Amino acid sequence: MRRTALVMALVLGTATACGGGGGGGGTTSKGGDDGSPKVTISPANGAGDARPDSGVTVKAAGGTLSQVSVKLRNAEVPGRLSADKTEWRSTWTLVPGARYQVSATAAGKGKNTTATSAFRTVRATAATKITNVIPSENETVGTGMPVFVQFSKPVPEKARAAVERGIEISSTTPTEGAWRWLAPNESFNGLPSAVFRPRHPWKPRQRVSVTVHYAGLKIGDSVFGDKDVTRRFRIGDSHTINVNASTHKLVVKKNGATVRRWGVSLGAGGDRQADGIDHLLTTSGVHLTMDRSRLERMRPPGKKKGDPGWYDEQVPWATRISNSGEYIHQNMDDPTCLGNRNCSHGCVRSPADAAQWFYHWSYRGDLVTITGTKRSLQWTNGWGYWQMSFDKWAKGSVLGKPVTTAALTR
Repeated sequence: MRRTALVMALVLGTATACGGGGGGGGTTSKGGDDGSPKVTISPANGAGDARPDSGVTVKAAGGTLSQVSVKLRNAEVPGRLSADKTEWRSTWTLVPGARYQVSATAAGKGKNTTATSAFRTVRATAATKITNVIPSENETVGTGMPVFVQFSKPVPEKARAAVERGIEISSTTPTEGAWRWLAPNESFNGLPSAVFRPRHPWKPRQRVSVTVHYAGLKIGDSVFGDKDVTRRFRIGDSHTINVNASTHKLVVKKNGATVRRWGVSLGAGGDRQADGIDHLLTTSGVHLTMDRSRLERMRPPGKKKGDPGWYDEQVPWATRISNSGEYIHQNMDDPTCLGNRNCSHGCVRSPADAAQWFYHWSYRGDLVTITGTKRSLQWTNGWGYWQMSFDKWAKGSVLGKPVTTAALTR
């Protein structure tokens, strides 16, 4: 929900004046004439067109602020008081088309002044909206899992810094990471996205909270973000999977201890198409487990029925590890290939019981490292973000620097 409660309650005084007057996007002022402190509130009382990106400002002259309360639908709006207690500013931007109530008291020279303001923000919201935040609410994910903020349309360049500053990310263990903006052609599902990747894998068994304070951010000319979005999820146990194309072995570890191993068969190669890529080779690099399918229909890219190399198969227990059709799945062909030679179309073929076990055991975001093939995983292929060095990744942030998650205590 928008704007968790935070009341700047200091020393309450007795009110000697009440707010009024003002209008538009200006200010409401009270006090100052009889030696009492002067309190100024912006936006002004009665304003019906306040800019959401300007937030709320309360100032005191001739005294210090002893109490500030800003409410939206009876919930307190968070804000910060300056060190000298003469100015209070709302922490985040405001919700478009919403009504706010402000009350502030200043104390000085034995006198107190209270001013109030009730106003409404403009309704104009941008067509660029947040369509999703990944991971899902309350999902348990792997230690390699990125965080995606996905938009209906690309966020204008001039608005991206404000969006980054408006993302509040916290975790049980403070974690260094960085945001990177992906164009639709770089995104795994074609949606423009901002993606957070930690410098090192997440520490296991912790909670993470992400709030995108998008409401009221200036996204275009006189249009603003429509609403905030929050996701809370968990990092599970450390799952690491190592696949060696030369030894034809897969090793699974949980929290550093080997829990299972089995023989596999990777891509045989031999189908180099016009793009210069041998699509029958498995990609080497650091993959992440993505979605999974109880029964996945598989066909070769760039081919149609009747072409050499065409196939159309229903494959059980398929866990996706890239966007180029690579899965860890049940072997459906010659079982003598498993553990001995590479016979697949590019996937990691596994014994039926192992594929089924892995399907149920793995999280999204588990780290799968494949070695020994002549085809490299591109960082834009699925969730191949660990293929890019962190320093280069961080350069995709408009703010141009890493961030450290705040400590999550509840």
